[in-house]
Amino acid sequence: MLTWPHAHGDWAKRLKQVEPVFTEIARQVSLREKVLISCYDRAHRERVGELLTEAGVDMGRVMLRTVPSNDTWARDHGPLAVVCHGETMLLDFGFNGWGGKFGYELDNQISRKLYGMNAFGHAPMQTVDMVLEGGSIEVDGSGTLLTTTRCLLAPTRNPKLSKQQIEERLMESLGINRILWLQHGYLAGDDTDSHIDTLARFCDRGTIAYVSCDDPQDEHYTELKAMEDELKTFRAADGQPYRLVPLPWPRAKFDEDGNRLPATYANFLIINGAVLVPTYDDPSDSLALARLKECFPDRELVAINCLPLIYQFGSLHCITMQLPEGVL
Repeated sequence: MLTWPHAHGDWAKRLKQVEPVFTEIARQVSLREKVLISCYDRAHRERVGELLTEAGVDMGRVMLRTVPSNDTWARDHGPLAVVCHGETMLLDFGFNGWGGKFGYELDNQISRKLYGMNAFGHAPMQTVDMVLEGGSIEVDGSGTLLTTTRCLLAPTRNPKLSKQQIEERLMESLGINRILWLQHGYLAGDDTDSHIDTLARFCDRGTIAYVSCDDPQDEHYTELKAMEDELKTFRAADGQPYRLVPLPWPRAKFDEDGNRLPATYANFLIINGAVLVPTYDDPSDSLALARLKECFPDRELVAINCLPLIYQFGSLHCITMQLPEGVL
């Protein structure tokens, strides 16, 4: 699932740079899966269709829907899917613009509007009375959830819920049985309050790939070293230490105003038979691909130049939301 950038939002000045990134992601996914794309209006929908057709995308595997949006971060406004006894349920959590930082009213309605258009087939959708972004949680598929205290306990998300109440709601709605909390780790330029999908990711039940900073002069060094130390104390469900795979540290990237941009290799997307990996025209790109290939030996690794994406402070995983087979 993608929400395409348009001239009515923050991407207006960079559409020419960012549209090719979305097009290539849609193309790569469409080679292996169906793709659902939300477009701002009818004219925008036609434009997106033209871009994809020109790129050679099989439009028989693409569903274009007209749903207005504030922004493009489908990971955070899209539905979370859980599978119970072989049946898929879509959960529509609240989205409030990462704690009220940006406009969100249109984005918060996207999942419901798509559901009303039967975009999700026969999968039922349930509204959950809790603010939760998909990028803020990472699950291993066997009952473990990894997250950060900075984000989930931020007073701008669910101020009336205690840590224990948040844990109880996550366990009830997602069917998990334990939560690992990271208290350290951040990226300069990130405005999500440390989403886990920018920092540390499950590759399988026993493997976590994580952002590692090896430059003592960098502002991130102390925090990311503390995060690494935390990860070393965590245990997988079988009681064994996790296999920890450090991802390299790209050179610092800045926008024209001097703001540091959150370039992270942890923001990869797992799809059928492949892993899409964000790259940044950086010397560390090749090492990041090599490290992730160790984590996914049976999948093709596909590099996607996501340098344009980080100018709006997100990357590849942030703009995508996967759904189980059969939903589209």
